[in-house]
Amino acid sequence: MNKNKRIYLDHAATTYMDPKVRESMKPYWEENFGNPSSIYEEGREAKRAVSDVRIKVAETINGRPDEIIFTSGGTESDNLAILGAARSYKDRGNHVITSKIEHHAVLDACKQLEKEGFEISYIDVDENGILDLKQLKEELRKETILVSIMYANNEIGTIQPIKEIAKAVRAHKKAMGDHESHMPLLHTDAVQAPSYLDLNVLKLGVDLMTLNGSKIYGPKGVGVLFKKRGIKIDPLIYGGGQEAGIRSGTENVAGIVGFAKALELAAQSKEKESARLTELRDYFIENILKALPEARLNGSKTDRLPNNINISVRGIEGESMVLYMDAKGVACSTGSACTSDVLEASHVIQAIKSPHKYAHGSLRFTMGKKTKKADIDYVLKVLPEILNKLRVVSAIK
Repeated sequence: MNKNKRIYLDHAATTYMDPKVRESMKPYWEENFGNPSSIYEEGREAKRAVSDVRIKVAETINGRPDEIIFTSGGTESDNLAILGAARSYKDRGNHVITSKIEHHAVLDACKQLEKEGFEISYIDVDENGILDLKQLKEELRKETILVSIMYANNEIGTIQPIKEIAKAVRAHKKAMGDHESHMPLLHTDAVQAPSYLDLNVLKLGVDLMTLNGSKIYGPKGVGVLFKKRGIKIDPLIYGGGQEAGIRSGTENVAGIVGFAKALELAAQSKEKESARLTELRDYFIENILKALPEARLNGSKTDRLPNNINISVRGIEGESMVLYMDAKGVACSTGSACTSDVLEASHVIQAIKSPHKYAHGSLRFTMGKKTKKADIDYVLKVLPEILNKLRVVSAIK
């Protein structure tokens, strides 16, 4: 490989901006730069742009325009959904259900709710990362006001049965004799899903759904929270009352326009790109496990995102592998988190009960639009060489 060439395999972390997205945003940086809250022409033009985009986003996910709230990204959308809904309905109950493998934007929001007196149930997953649906059903109770389960996991790529979860929530409402009520609400973090999975909110049966522009070849710093009509959520940010009073702050018009374009492009290429990456993913998994008998796949072999490969290697530190891969021109990531004084395995890897000798050696590759078979073949060549070097110096036995 050309020593100056880089192979980017961390699309679950962020993506580059699609040129078509950038073009759609250009008019709103210098020409149509008005504040949508202003009543003169420049403001009205900006407001029209936001309104038009709101309609397009709603159509893409089969929602209504007034159900679309623009935010600064996935983290804010998750926080707004969880903190906003729980605080709004605390007079109806104090119980929230989530899973042990959620993104920290969800888990840390739930920790905050615990400080406020809410009770949180953390549902187990099996060795493939699939939610224990039986346990979730058992945890549902009269006081449950919110269930938050991610659509697809950002680390191991496992896809959760959101439709089945929605069905269980509906059955619980009916059993409580309150099937017309909103309680409990169902939220899903769908940040990793748009390029590969169905986002039809009616088919999924969700009340709240989080999306993020930077994961779908759109701009960073912009996201969406779908909020089903009739549901109340308390704001996190107060001020000018934008976004129907739910999310104050001058709208990021260029970012919102770019997000909508990225979502549109994702919908158009979803079927073809999913098929291409699934074939490449399976090729990668099959050959890396052959090349590294001491490695194991994390997550389901089938119920996983088309672009995700997550492996653990016995006795090797994940962060060391990432640094050596970086030196070889490959950008990937690890499920391990390193602090100043302790190397701690990812909460997701721990939740799937990966053996200790594997838990610290996770390595995530997430492919994208520019990923080619030649890129994968290069990784298959250099990764075994790197591991041979690391075995000599590894502190994990």
